[in-house]
Amino acid sequence: MSFQAYLDTLEKKTGKTPRELVEEARERGFAEPDAKAGQVVAWLNEEYGVGRGHAMALWHVIRNGPTISSKHVGTKGTHSDPSDTLWLNGAATNPASA
Repeated sequence: MSFQAYLDTLEKKTGKTPRELVEEARERGFAEPDAKAGQVVAWLNEEYGVGRGHAMALWHVIRNGPTISSKHVGTKGTHSDPSDTLWLNGAATNPASA
């Protein structure tokens, strides 16, 4: 599953765009320097029934923003992403999926 696919699935499971979830995480203090990934994993699991892999994808965005390594960009593997910048505004508005 690509990084973007994790975020798109997270949106389907929660009904919120990745950007909305990042904002909610910030409001809960999960973007603070002392925040831990386990807090985000627990929150998403308790509130939305989301598993660890999807929660960790959001944790990456909370900590690092929407940029990912170009390691898998344009590859033919299962983790291939079309860009090194993740789309956070919702799958329906992603120009890459048009």
